[in-house]
Amino acid sequence: MITRRYFTTISVFAGLLGLWWIASTFGWVNRFLLPPPAKVANTFWELLQSGELARHTLISMQRVGLGYIIAVMLAVLLAALFSISKPVRNILDPLLEFMRQIPPLALMPLLMLWLGIGETQKVGIIILACFFPIFLGVRGGIAHVDQKLVEVGKVCGLSKTEIMRRIILPSSLPAIVIGLRIGLGYSWRALVGAELIASSAGLGYLIVDAENLARTDIVLVGILVIGITGLIADQVLKRVISHFAPWLSTDLETARA
Repeated sequence: MITRRYFTTISVFAGLLGLWWIASTFGWVNRFLLPPPAKVANTFWELLQSGELARHTLISMQRVGLGYIIAVMLAVLLAALFSISKPVRNILDPLLEFMRQIPPLALMPLLMLWLGIGETQKVGIIILACFFPIFLGVRGGIAHVDQKLVEVGKVCGLSKTEIMRRIILPSSLPAIVIGLRIGLGYSWRALVGAELIASSAGLGYLIVDAENLARTDIVLVGILVIGITGLIADQVLKRVISHFAPWLSTDLETARA
């Protein structure tokens, strides 16, 4: 099953690459708007040799990594607090629901006034982008925990902290994993917006700067690198999950097959 899925994935990407080559070579699309794959590959190699692509990629990875880790910590702690304390849930839930409706990029001018135009503002945008998917995943997982298991824990004399650590969190892990993966994807989506203003480095800056220079090939290189890097990050997250919760990984693979 896994080999068949990998073969299908490779076939899909090969088909898209072939369609891209045909469209640009035979003039279906203006070559300025969609450069052929060979030109994009040459541009990728030039940027890689000069070290510019590696520099922008590493800076973006640092921003995404920091923002994502902070968002995970905040989301897990707040969701756990919601499950423990009803007063906290009643007070903060309307505010969080209000904030969830506001796109993170709409808050960029306000964050620039509060946090300046340095790294803090960029990381703040990423945190806002991936916080709510993670928070909702953790909260939803905790809400659907079998209450019979919780009652058994209470009968066995477990404290609230032990019940949370030994019963609630393991039981809600599937929903938490979904939230973590969605949040990770959102963090890369917010990257371009985070690096749009007053930035001199990063893949988002590379794309915007190339747009201003009418270098569509560089724009495509930046987009492809973001997609590949995000895909690798998602695979790493899945490997980490399968290491600490192999039973969950097996269940997910079986469900997908």
